[in-house]
Amino acid sequence: MSATSWSQDVAFARQLVDTLTSPAFWGRGYTNNGMVKAAAFISQQFSGFGLTPINGQSFLQPFSYPVNTFPGRMEVLINNKKLVPGKDFIVTPNSRGVHATGKLEQKDSTHFVNPNYRIIVSLEDKLTWSVAPAAANYTSIQLDKKAAGDIPISIRADIENQEVADFKTANVCGWVKGTLYPDSLIVISAHYDHLGGMGASTYFPGANDNASGTSLLLGLAKYYAAHPPLYTIAFISFAGEEAGLLGSKYFTENPLFPLKNIRFLLNLDLEGTGDEGITVVNATEFSKQFAVLNAVNDSTHYLSKINARGKAANSDHYWFSEKGVPAFFLYTMGGIKAYHDVFDKAETLPLNEYEDLFQLILKFNEKLMK
Repeated sequence: MSATSWSQDVAFARQLVDTLTSPAFWGRGYTNNGMVKAAAFISQQFSGFGLTPINGQSFLQPFSYPVNTFPGRMEVLINNKKLVPGKDFIVTPNSRGVHATGKLEQKDSTHFVNPNYRIIVSLEDKLTWSVAPAAANYTSIQLDKKAAGDIPISIRADIENQEVADFKTANVCGWVKGTLYPDSLIVISAHYDHLGGMGASTYFPGANDNASGTSLLLGLAKYYAAHPPLYTIAFISFAGEEAGLLGSKYFTENPLFPLKNIRFLLNLDLEGTGDEGITVVNATEFSKQFAVLNAVNDSTHYLSKINARGKAANSDHYWFSEKGVPAFFLYTMGGIKAYHDVFDKAETLPLNEYEDLFQLILKFNEKLMK
């Protein structure tokens, strides 16, 4: 690959991250059709590259699950001071909606309650959001300690939640058929969903988690579509990862091809940094393949370090390895610390090891195909 075409691919990755983290996709989550729009965008990319749908005529593998969402009002005042959603406070994902004004009782150094409205306020060093399947019978508000100022003694809250019993989404699945061994596969996966929005004016961009992995998957899909390998390369972009690895679980329970045909799976999640190398989950489970990966890196010096980690249920590789599929989860180390917060933005994502990681994966796959 020439230096010129390579720089264009890096620019393409940056453009993808910018697009996927834009307000139009609203955190690729549960309000404003964010996840639906992201799936459609990835499908369009697959089609434009020339990939073939795995699931008949569509790149989509539909499924659904319950989720608690926050589509509208998201206003909190502590001691009559209006707080900024996402930056000053978050509601826990299992919170119910509430419309209340009242006093707060101090329970300990960090927890304050209003028992009449079943509101809990806690002081936190970092605000980290997530996804919950349903609402509890209380409202929990996490307040950044730096924004708290004085001891919280009063609260005014106007929070809207909506439980969706059957949220409809889809995995996005395409492949480049092998020229010699079409029934033997290498799978490259990355979840495209993130946390979505918390209220009508705040969303979580999810640049590193996981617009970065999605951009790397799409870059590799573009490359392999133009350079078909001997073995089939399948590209699966999962939904529902942030809600509990639900998309990959659904796929392994409803596979679109025999899982026994997978030679290896590479799962890409948190790929936006890398100045401290990468960590490989399942390295100790599949030591031969880990040795191959290290041999490639030792000969090319793409990355400063490859760390070994054991088995962990921390991304979409998990359900595959539980089914006996050899799989790695690769994630980059160092750089920005933003995670599951509103600060995981495209403009602060360095993508500084994108080129090297891209080439490492290509050469590792070459070894797997021999």
